[in-house]
Amino acid sequence: MFTTFPSIDLAKTGQNITALRQAAGLSVRDLQQIFGFGTPQAIYKWQKGTTLPTVDNLVVLSAVFDVPVDDILVTTGGTALEPPAYRESA
Repeated sequence: MFTTFPSIDLAKTGQNITALRQAAGLSVRDLQQIFGFGTPQAIYKWQKGTTLPTVDNLVVLSAVFDVPVDDILVTTGGTALEPPAYRESA
């Protein structure tokens, strides 16, 4: 029996972060300062869908954009996975 779990679409999540940032009237430099990053590279990587923000950074983005974390992440239908086989104890 297979179970389907949603998966995060990196590219669409990146596009969503860009759209939310722009809707909030913030520049990449503004986010860089909010996070205290020395360079904006991490934010560009999020927006390009190369990487995802860490969970703690997602929480900060959620507060900055005033949206739930679920509204930042874009998920797809999912991946079918077979649950692990459980051994019965003797």
